Amino acid sequence: MESKFSIEDAISKLWSKLDGWLDAIILKLPNIVMAILIMVLFYFIARGVRKLLQKFLLNRISQQSIQDIIARFVFLAVVLIGFFVALGVLELDKVLTSILAGAGVVGLAVGLALQGTLSNTFGGLILSFMPKINIDDFIESDGIKGFVSEISLRNIVVRQPDNNYVVIPNSKFIDGSFKNYSLTDRSRIVVSCGVGYESDLQSVEDLVVKIIGENFPQNKNEKVEFFFTEFGDSSINFMVRFWIDMKGALQEHAARHGAVKLIKSHFDAQDINIPFPIRTLDFGKNTLNMNTISSGEQS
Repeated sequence: MESKFSIEDAISKLWSKLDGWLDAIILKLPNIVMAILIMVLFYFIARGVRKLLQKFLLNRISQQSIQDIIARFVFLAVVLIGFFVALGVLELDKVLTSILAGAGVVGLAVGLALQGTLSNTFGGLILSFMPKINIDDFIESDGIKGFVSEISLRNIVVRQPDNNYVVIPNSKFIDGSFKNYSLTDRSRIVVSCGVGYESDLQSVEDLVVKIIGENFPQNKNEKVEFFFTEFGDSSINFMVRFWIDMKGALQEHAARHGAVKLIKSHFDAQDINIPFPIRTLDFGKNTLNMNTISSGEQS
């Protein structure tokens, strides 16, 4: 004969179970308090170790991103050690073994589900140890120009010259190409202009090379290069290339600004014409008729 379900028996068994748990918690209370104190202690130890590393060891590493990554890993490692010690105080060694075994299975599932995130994480590690990019470098990637302000395990943050921030996922940044203006002290820029067809081209070339060379000193193995490029609609166009000190967009804009002013002022002094397109409207024999409507008329 099947036994009938009894609410009273179920409640009684539940209270018995809870009473047993309460007794176990009371017995383990000193261990619980000790485990909490150990976790708090290891947290402050982790902070202290991180500060010591940043002050005495990591400052020898030139790349700020590598310093941040190492400091974070050391901090997490010390906290994990404290967590394992706390579990030992609670006599949960077997639970720890089960947790580690389960973590492996869960980690595999999470890894498959978060492939993009993990790709960003490993991309962050790669970027942190890349010697070709550092914090405060001026870079250009996929049409985005700016200063590197942060390299994390998920993305790279670029501060643009207009003070807006662009967040680029590490995986996208790693897979693409980028230009780092800060890797070299000198860069070559181009300034373009045009002169009238009546101009003496050799005089124009000599003048531009002279004024650019005098105002933008060139180092060894560098020189001002001048090239006529095309017969334009109203001018013969040319470009002049020269080297400047440049690690960012500001120096490039300032140099081009100065070069344009120099070329214009010297061309004016030498009566060298810089043509601009002129558009003439010829109506021929056509007449333009305008019908005026008085204020009293209605359409």
